[in-house]
Amino acid sequence: MRQPKLFTTIRDYSWPLFRQDALAGLTVALVALPLSIAIAIASGATPAQGLVTAIIGGFVISLTSGSRVQIGGPTGAFIVVVYSVIADHGYDGLVLATMMAGAILLVAGFFRAGRLIALVPEPVINGFTVGIAIIIAASQLKDFLGLNIANLPAEFVPKIMALAKAFPASNPFAVGVAVLALLLMVALRKLAPRSPSLVIGVAAGSILAVAASLPVDTIASRFGELPAALPMPSIPEFSVAKAMELLPSALIIAFLAGVESLLSAIVADRMIEGHHRPNAEIMAQGYGNIASALFGGMPVTGAIARTATNIRAGGKTPVAGLVHALLILAIMLLAARWAGMLALPALAVVLMLTAWNMSEPEKWHEHLRLPWAEKALFFLTLVLTVLTDLTIAIGVGVAAGLALRLFDKSKSAKDWTPRDR
Repeated sequence: MRQPKLFTTIRDYSWPLFRQDALAGLTVALVALPLSIAIAIASGATPAQGLVTAIIGGFVISLTSGSRVQIGGPTGAFIVVVYSVIADHGYDGLVLATMMAGAILLVAGFFRAGRLIALVPEPVINGFTVGIAIIIAASQLKDFLGLNIANLPAEFVPKIMALAKAFPASNPFAVGVAVLALLLMVALRKLAPRSPSLVIGVAAGSILAVAASLPVDTIASRFGELPAALPMPSIPEFSVAKAMELLPSALIIAFLAGVESLLSAIVADRMIEGHHRPNAEIMAQGYGNIASALFGGMPVTGAIARTATNIRAGGKTPVAGLVHALLILAIMLLAARWAGMLALPALAVVLMLTAWNMSEPEKWHEHLRLPWAEKALFFLTLVLTVLTDLTIAIGVGVAAGLALRLFDKSKSAKDWTPRDR
């Protein structure tokens, strides 16, 4: 079934439900705002492009989602591939690749490919996720330490060597802002888990930096003032040659968007004891990515951490996701100047914590206790993700996993486990 859940839930909608959805939407917007900005910066895009992605992509995904509570937006899983596409093809290339990925997802949803996630072995997903988490954490060390490196290498090993070489020149003020934000975020997660800990941590670090006139980079100092309006929609320049060149990247974006959104929907089902519509969900990612690309945004997908936050805050229907996107738009329109004062070391902490959650440290011992074949598959995918290319990591991991499954046909697929990322 490909009908969006909004069409089902709106039949019995009421003001009490709207109050719950509106409060949940506000909570999620406060979480999504710093995350969207931080993910955009780490991806090589601008903060404004991250906000546009959260607004347009998030709104369209909630409008068309096959899940009652799915929240869409830019996620950490896209950082590596987006950074690579921008570096190789420019931002215009990323916009076209995102639109192509949306079209691929629409075709996949039309042909009912939503169930094919069961063919991707879990060790491949886990290894890929931990590998991306390592890359994200490494990418944030420059801003966390306040290092002045003109051309930081994109490859992992040269990047670590460049960071190590520049480490003695760390900016103690940037480190202080980052540590303050980190301590507040960690403490609030433990003491007040329902509070917007990311917003409070980033705000505290930024206020310290601005009030004390510390030599710390902010969004405005590096990228200029945030725009107080959405861009006009436009169709990216297209040619067959360029499309063929971008096809591998578009396929990776489509794969990530499909897998991440379906994992998020499965986690949400367990939390609300519901049932999502996988093919409608895949098509929602297609609509969301095409819409995001039309407004110059980045790739978008269902975000597991934001979806879980929505559920915990009381969100009941897709209206909560619509409210979350509209509230981010309101902040962009009314408070762009204040958002430009956010300190980059504090935003780096947001992504480092996101990377920590993505790696699921509580499961590290489980990975080490896997059967030898699954353990080899996990570490193979992890190492290839970190040291080579995402296309190679996914292709080799899935191929090796399917080969192992053929050798052990009696082995049933494991259930997906929740990921708070």
